[in-house]
Amino acid sequence: MKFHIPVRATEWRRLALLLTVVVVGLTAILVARPGRGHPERGTSAPSPSITTQERTASTSPTVEAGGPSTPAAEDGQRRPVKLPRLDERGGTSDAATVFDESTPTIANLKPDLRDAFRRAAAAAQRAGVTFYVTSGWRSAAHQQELLNRAIAEDGSEAEALKWVATPQTSLHVKGEAVDIGHSTAIAWLAKHGAAYNLCQIYRNEPWHYELRPGAADQGCPAMYADPTHDPRMRK
Repeated sequence: MKFHIPVRATEWRRLALLLTVVVVGLTAILVARPGRGHPERGTSAPSPSITTQERTASTSPTVEAGGPSTPAAEDGQRRPVKLPRLDERGGTSDAATVFDESTPTIANLKPDLRDAFRRAAAAAQRAGVTFYVTSGWRSAAHQQELLNRAIAEDGSEAEALKWVATPQTSLHVKGEAVDIGHSTAIAWLAKHGAAYNLCQIYRNEPWHYELRPGAADQGCPAMYADPTHDPRMRK
């Protein structure tokens, strides 16, 4: 004969209460652990693989992934590269090559400069490098717009003029300067540009090139630190 020992109701209540305390305690410990639960709590949320700035650069038509290095200013600070925005009426084109005749940024360049760039670009193409012009000729109105924007960004005209010339002094407005995009093209020109009389003019603008007759034989002249050191900018 088997006997069952009855469990009183009070004992059941005590057992249920004990189980409740254990469950609540374990839940509190799990929630408090970093990296668990809500992604804002701890570090379990995956970090973005690239930053917003890197994503912008990698999708820009004028900058390759890991594109042109940000130039160092004289004070050692790093400054974001300023690329002109697309404005066909002003002469800027983010997708033009030096062989493109349909856009004023190329068509309105001085013929000698355009021809020199085309010879250089043809040689670069044979090495697998394509030249894209981020800015060639610009209208005076567009140049003034760029200067106004630079003043607003930099806080003063003196600082802005280290990067953007006035419409009266700009070599882009005169059709005598070309800004090249893509780090590979900039690197190619730095090495081979003088052979085509094409020279970097400003140390803070590795993308800005002008025609310097005689550079193929004598080399490029010493660079200015920035446009404010260029006597042509003081007219």
